[in-house]
Amino acid sequence: MKKIIMTALMLSASAAGATPSTQIWIPSTDIQKYKVAHLNVDNYVAAQKEDNGTWKAPVFMIGPTIGVLPYEKVQAEAGFDVMKAGLPADSYPVYLHAKAGTPEGSLFSGSPALALGGYNFGLKKDVTDQDVVYGLAARNFGKLGRLSAGYFSGNDKVLVDENGKKANNGALLSWDRTISEISDKLWAAVDYQGGGSALGALSFGFSWAFTPNTSLLLGYDIYNNPKVAGADTFTVQLDVNLW
Repeated sequence: MKKIIMTALMLSASAAGATPSTQIWIPSTDIQKYKVAHLNVDNYVAAQKEDNGTWKAPVFMIGPTIGVLPYEKVQAEAGFDVMKAGLPADSYPVYLHAKAGTPEGSLFSGSPALALGGYNFGLKKDVTDQDVVYGLAARNFGKLGRLSAGYFSGNDKVLVDENGKKANNGALLSWDRTISEISDKLWAAVDYQGGGSALGALSFGFSWAFTPNTSLLLGYDIYNNPKVAGADTFTVQLDVNLW
């Protein structure tokens, strides 16, 4: 569908993400077509105050993703994001991501879409370098929608819980579907990322395609470990194919 994923970078007690093509929060098996440049503009705003009565700073990110392989059955994309979260790590705002994979049905009849990738490759050692790598498989089941499942692992020096213990891996799960009964422009999704770091979250939302190249997503994120990630957030994500 979009970008995305989404949507997750642990910076102190705030979360955000350098976004390959995603669902709402997690990566997807979707990959930008060759030479298609995509721009994502994502915002995450706290839905409630923290336990100490303060508001978590909003997270803003913007960045391009472009398809880099000209093949039908083997595709790839790469890009970067610039992110700001009102934290000292904002001094190192650039994060890289890339992904390669095969579309559904490309290996054999009924084969799932497959993707291998990485995101949140920050440039400050043991501060912004989450270095998340992941694998995903996805398949459409008609009116039921598309189901995706996978696994991720990252830098265990950065992806930790509130006690500083490793929390650097976990499951990736999602459901998404175009709600064609209402409009082919309407898309909905629910996704989940496991683990006790700020990456762990359950997200749900929907998007509307205003044009074939422009869509706006509204979503909500519930974090697995609010002691690390902070309060739940609303997310607004604009996705535009530039060419």
